[in-house]
Amino acid sequence: MAPHTIMSAALLGALATTALGHGMVTSFKTDGKQNQGFILDYYYAKVNKQPVPDIAAWYAENLDSGFVAPNNYQTSDINCHKNASPGTLTTTVSAGGTVEFTWPATWPHPHGPVLTYIAKCSGDCTKANKNTLQWVKIQESGIDYATQKWASQQLIDNKGVWAIKVPRSIAPGDYVFRHEIIALHGAGSLNGAQNYPQCFNIKITGSGTANPAGVVGTSLYKNTDPGIHFNPYTTITDYKIPGPALFVG
Repeated sequence: MAPHTIMSAALLGALATTALGHGMVTSFKTDGKQNQGFILDYYYAKVNKQPVPDIAAWYAENLDSGFVAPNNYQTSDINCHKNASPGTLTTTVSAGGTVEFTWPATWPHPHGPVLTYIAKCSGDCTKANKNTLQWVKIQESGIDYATQKWASQQLIDNKGVWAIKVPRSIAPGDYVFRHEIIALHGAGSLNGAQNYPQCFNIKITGSGTANPAGVVGTSLYKNTDPGIHFNPYTTITDYKIPGPALFVG
């Protein structure tokens, strides 16, 4: 590669990281253990044929404005983001334990829900087929009607950190966790919502027995759902959180 080409690629990577880094989980903790998230640096390392570390977070190409739009809900991108592929490692959390996701502290979108799903893998999640994963929602947070504060604002107040509890009843096994923010600042227009799904390979340990049924990613949402095509700039008294029913275990 010619020197000017290397410089251009490096500059492009730096600009993209600066402009678009807000759309990624940069790290996550499983029962207090620190794990590396996927960052744009790894994409540019791969493009330039440089080594990329083995991590449990999924690879994704968040290379334009960093989100999946509602008119792409029926494509594979909605599972774990654009052109996503499984992480090469798997980490561990206990049933009843905590997973803590860290987004950039300067998250810019205070309007919208935060959701987390799991999908049990038929084998090793590092070889999972995203198109056949069956997603079960284990956490959802929308808006506090009393304060009119959205979950996204709570995340901002907590410097980009969002913690969830794994249901104690979930059966042990290898799972993909799908953690997502849906930004609604443009959702008053059809296809104006912005989905930021991120995926991670996490083995659940414990003695639970629950194996709840899930849905494939392309069935999670429609662009006309009342919680997707929605005007957030008013007093909210009734907000229907998108996606299937929450599993309570």
